[in-house]
Amino acid sequence: MPPQPIQKPSPPRPTAPPIASRSQGDGLYAALDLGTNNCRLLIARPRDRGFHVVDAFSRIVRLGEGVGRSGRLGDAAMDRAVEALRICESKLRDRGVSRRRLIATEACRAAENGAHFLDRVQSETGLSLEIVSRETEARLAVAGCASLIDPNTSGALLFDIGGGSSELVWIDLTRPADRNRRRMSDRIRTWVSLPVGVVTLSERHGGELVDERVFEAMVAEVAAMLAAFPEAAALDKAIAGGNLHMLGTSGTVTTLAGVHLGLPRYDRRKVDGTWLSADEVNRMMAVITGMDYAARVANPCIGRERADLVLAGCAILEAIRRRWPCQRLRVADRGLREGILVEMMSEDGVWRRAARQGGRTQ
Repeated sequence: MPPQPIQKPSPPRPTAPPIASRSQGDGLYAALDLGTNNCRLLIARPRDRGFHVVDAFSRIVRLGEGVGRSGRLGDAAMDRAVEALRICESKLRDRGVSRRRLIATEACRAAENGAHFLDRVQSETGLSLEIVSRETEARLAVAGCASLIDPNTSGALLFDIGGGSSELVWIDLTRPADRNRRRMSDRIRTWVSLPVGVVTLSERHGGELVDERVFEAMVAEVAAMLAAFPEAAALDKAIAGGNLHMLGTSGTVTTLAGVHLGLPRYDRRKVDGTWLSADEVNRMMAVITGMDYAARVANPCIGRERADLVLAGCAILEAIRRRWPCQRLRVADRGLREGILVEMMSEDGVWRRAARQGGRTQ
C-alpha cells in the first residue's frame, strides 16, 4: 500500500525560523534548499519590494535515491550532496553572507539516517541545515510564488511537485484578510502534503520505459491520495465557478512551459510567469508522454538529468488536473528559496525601512 497523505485541516501559520545570525553584514541574504532531487542556493540583496539575485547555484544530487526502498540515504547520494554543499559554503563565505536560512526537506525527513547525514554536513562543510516540516514547506512555497497569483481571481490552487513529496495548497482570496496579516501565506485556506514525488514515483513504476499502462498506474496512485484533501467539496465548488487558477512550481511545469515555448535551451526569464490554458497543457502533456526515453534526453528543456523523472511529474500533475480541472495554469520558476528570502527580509523590515527613508534599498 502506498504511503498516505499528511494533511492539516487548518492553514499553516508562520513561525520564526531558526536564524544563524541577525547581523546584516553587507545586506546579503541567502537561502538554501536541499531537496530529494536538487540542491539549490540563492544569494540576494533587498531591492524595492523584492530582491536582486547576486549569485545562485543549482545541482541535481538525487539525495533521495533509493530512500523509498531502503528507508536510508545511500552513501553515493550523500557524497553527491556533500560535494554540492561544499560549493554552496564557498559561495556563502566568499560573499560574506551572514543572514541565511538553510533547509532540508523530504529526503532528510523520511530517511532514518537523515539527521546523522546533516551532522556529517556540519562536520565536513560547516553548514548547519534544519529539516523543515511539510507545513513549513507548503508555506514557503506560497511565500515564494505569491506575486504570480492573479489578484483579480478568487484564488489559486498551488502545487509543488518535489522529488519525495508534493504539496497542494488552496489560497483563498474571497475571504477578507486581517488588517495585520497581509502576507499571501496568511490566505491559505487548507493544504495537503502527498508523500510522493518524481523520484519516489519513478522508482516504484519505472522512469525510462513508461507506456500508457504504467503512466495510468502512476496517475491512479496519486489520485487515491488526493481523496484526503481537506474541504475538497468546497474546492470543487470554487473551481466550478471558473475564477480560480492553478499555480505550479516544479521542474515538471517549467519543463512543460519550456517545451510549449519551443525554447532551444531552457530560459528561466521566459518560463517564469508563463500562462498556459488547459488545452495547451493537454497538448504539451501529450507531446512529452509520447516521447521515448531517447527523445526526452535529446530535448533541451528536459535533458538526461530529468528524462527518467519527467513522466512521473506529469502523472502527478495529471492526477491533480483530473480531480480539479482548472482552465488556466501559471508556471513559476521559483519556490522555497524565494519564500525563505521573502520571509527573512519581511521579518527584518528592510522594505519598511526603505519606505520610511523615502528611497530604495540598493
